[in-house]
Amino acid sequence: MNFELEKKFKKDIEDIQDKKLIENLKKTIIKVQEAQTMRDLSHVKKLEGYKTYYRIDISDYRIGLEIRDNILYFVRFLPRKDIYKYFPPH
Repeated sequence: MNFELEKKFKKDIEDIQDKKLIENLKKTIIKVQEAQTMRDLSHVKKLEGYKTYYRIDISDYRIGLEIRDNILYFVRFLPRKDIYKYFPPH
């Protein structure tokens, strides 16, 4: 599956110190890369009330995703308590 990492996503992961969390994030990105369609990703959940926004849970963190033009964008990577303040963009 085609995907891109947005600038804010990259900035979010720069601040992470937990090596296990970073390793789980890498594994998740690899799974997304290997998937042919969104249906191949069982751990992705669609956000209610939005057509193009999704999330993936990793421990106490969430990956905010958006699908545009058949490309999956990694938008944000934040703690569960903060993600919905910034994602989806208001």
